[in-house]
Amino acid sequence: MGTLTHFDDDGNAVMVDVSAKEATERTATAKGSVFMQADTLALIEAGGVKKGDVLSVAQLAGIMGAKRTPDLIPLCHPLGLSAVDVALSCDAERRAVDITATCKLTGKTGVEMEALTAVAVAALTVYDMCKAVDRGMRIADIRLVHKAGGKSGTYRAE
Repeated sequence: MGTLTHFDDDGNAVMVDVSAKEATERTATAKGSVFMQADTLALIEAGGVKKGDVLSVAQLAGIMGAKRTPDLIPLCHPLGLSAVDVALSCDAERRAVDITATCKLTGKTGVEMEALTAVAVAALTVYDMCKAVDRGMRIADIRLVHKAGGKSGTYRAE
């Protein structure tokens, strides 16, 4: 098991010093889902939500969330993202909107937090836009599914 990197020897929170690291190409992909009533999902698919096109707005919100990660997560480095892709799809059988976000850059630290934040913000946006008709929606299973680049190499969730 590794050691926690966001604390100094005295237990104080610190931003990890990455100045000596080599810049490498890095990617990270995260996924998550918003579970809801069947009628709510049908309303999303039909474009009948009064606030607008839920999937398009949530996609844009996810991209914006990735870009704002260091403003939301205190010890994250501000990064020059080279790409952010957020995709949303409806799964009628599971009554879910599934969200996948992939972030890329060439830099000295990874983009896992940006991908996770993109999924979380997109999911919260789906909830916000549909809460008038379904307050029982459930945001679940937000997780890192893949990362590549950097000293620690590739990670792929099982």
